[in-house]
Amino acid sequence: MSVSRRDFLYASALSALAPAFGANGMPTRLLGSTGARVSLLAFGGGSRFLAYKDEDKAIAAVHRAMDLGINYFDSAYGYGNGQSETWFGKALAGGRRKNVFLVTKLTSRTYDGAMREAEGALKRFQTDQIDLVHIHSLAGEEDLAKIEAPEGSLKAVYKLREQKMTRFIGVTCHTNPVVMKTALERHDFNSCQMALNAARQGQVDNMPRSFETIALPVVLKKKIGVTAMKIFGQEKLLGATSIENLVRYSMSLPVAATVIGMPQLEHLEKNVAIAKAFSPMPADEMKRLSDQISGERKLALDRYFADHIDA
Repeated sequence: MSVSRRDFLYASALSALAPAFGANGMPTRLLGSTGARVSLLAFGGGSRFLAYKDEDKAIAAVHRAMDLGINYFDSAYGYGNGQSETWFGKALAGGRRKNVFLVTKLTSRTYDGAMREAEGALKRFQTDQIDLVHIHSLAGEEDLAKIEAPEGSLKAVYKLREQKMTRFIGVTCHTNPVVMKTALERHDFNSCQMALNAARQGQVDNMPRSFETIALPVVLKKKIGVTAMKIFGQEKLLGATSIENLVRYSMSLPVAATVIGMPQLEHLEKNVAIAKAFSPMPADEMKRLSDQISGERKLALDRYFADHIDA
């Protein structure tokens, strides 16, 4: 039986990602070729984190996540104009910072703007170095051109890495796997984050274009670290199948971590239990699940994300 290059890359990547176990039995995987080992479940610091509203409750959620074995914490300036970063900074004070892999994302497309955001993030995080800085939410060719301009934000993230204000750099994308593929092929990124869910999210020019089939193979070929996001498709996939199936699908891809926003402690506990009990979903089961979620639900998801602003 012949094996496609894509399947070969997937098999090789999954073998390389064979988990070790970190604190309290949480599976961990290597983030590409960075050498960093991160928890299979990552704590999302976006709108679901901000939904705690009360600072003390938000900080308690971060502490509980750490107690349960999560070490990857994902934030962005755009999450509450720095509110998420501020809460993480307070939660990680008192020596906790050294135990986590701390990530943020820069919204500005200019060099000066991105540098200001990064300098602000360092202050809000109360740290002198961020583990990973992503350029946030790449949209399309025009957006990529802004980032790549002589005084664009790409220049800024390279500078941040050079000056050791961050260890690693990367890019995230919600909607356009074709432009994500282009960016990953062109540039020296350590990491990326993309929408990898059972709906095989992605659409370009009103045609289905999946991150899983278009952008992920480039990641594997270049050994770039990758994290999955939008596991539940901003809740639009809930009800199509179980939460466990949606989480297992994304964790069964050759990713280092899956980023999930967990606005209540019970959600945190449930997702941690799924991660700790994780076993890979067989390829035929993944296909059946993806086919089950196709059609109108996927179309609605892609339409929603076409105009989505990640905040």
